[in-house]
Amino acid sequence: YIKTKFLISNINFLNILIFFAPSDSRFSNSCISAKYCPILTNNTSMESLFIQLSDDCRLERKEMKVRDLGLGYDSDEIVVFKYCVGTCMSARKNYDLALKVLTDNGSISGRKVSTHPCCRPTRFETVSFMDAQTSWQTIKWLSAANCSCVG
Repeated sequence: YIKTKFLISNINFLNILIFFAPSDSRFSNSCISAKYCPILTNNTSMESLFIQLSDDCRLERKEMKVRDLGLGYDSDEIVVFKYCVGTCMSARKNYDLALKVLTDNGSISGRKVSTHPCCRPTRFETVSFMDAQTSWQTIKWLSAANCSCVG
């Protein structure tokens, strides 16, 4: 087998190990990381690998004023709001692939059907801040602490 190690800088220096045997398709596409499991073929280019991984589920951060969160708190304090983004396309199972075909061809009504896993928080963080009346406030389960493909 050929063992290749890629260091991908725009994905938080994530080390991805990819094992493949070009002559034997039974051994291709062994996924090492549960968080990042790209769909690979023997002809996968680094560019397409970047695209797949950058679309996968990940945690992002944004500094926000508490009042801009829309939860009714009067405070100019800045908090770090963490949230999940990504398509989870690489986490699709045969169920998701079959369901997509059946909704696309009209065999199943696709009104409220999700045909792929969703990138969602699997753990949350509590955030505390001081409001405009100088009282401490705490908001439970406000910010994502970890993200994963769910469903």
